Amino acid sequence: MADSYRSCAFCRFMRSFAFSAIGAAVGGYGALAAGLERNSAVVAAFFGALIVVLWVGRRYNSRK
Repeated sequence: MADSYRSCAFCRFMRSFAFSAIGAAVGGYGALAAGLERNSAVVAAFFGALIVVLWVGRRYNSRK
């Protein structure tokens, strides 16, 4: 398998879903642990998910 980094559309979707959940959990709970309000934690969770998905997507695209 020379192209092991390539995957089907469903695998890419599930990978982005899993990494966005991890980023959202780290961002949201990190904001709550830092003492921010719940509304700020929701915003932090959104940006945490976005940052992790973009980072992983960039990492996989650089292997091509």
